[in-house]
Amino acid sequence: MTVKASISLTDAQDAYARSLVKGGRYPSLSAVLQRGLDLLREDTEARDTELAALRAILEERRAGRFISLAEGRARTTRMIAAKKAALGVPD
Repeated sequence: MTVKASISLTDAQDAYARSLVKGGRYPSLSAVLQRGLDLLREDTEARDTELAALRAILEERRAGRFISLAEGRARTTRMIAAKKAALGVPD
């Protein structure tokens, strides 16, 4: 189903859309605008998905157990020492 709508474009937008039609990339101005809206929808959906994933990560981190900076450094030091030992790298 298609819906007729009246829209306003700047002169530059109109010229660009018409150049795409004239160049054979799209069959009509409507096709150019439909593609633009499809791309905008895809971009918006991708951003919404990414934002939801980031929010989920943050919520998971908030709900988790926190350790002190000193404990984090101690764990990192132990991990590095273990990796060096496993690879035979001297301290």
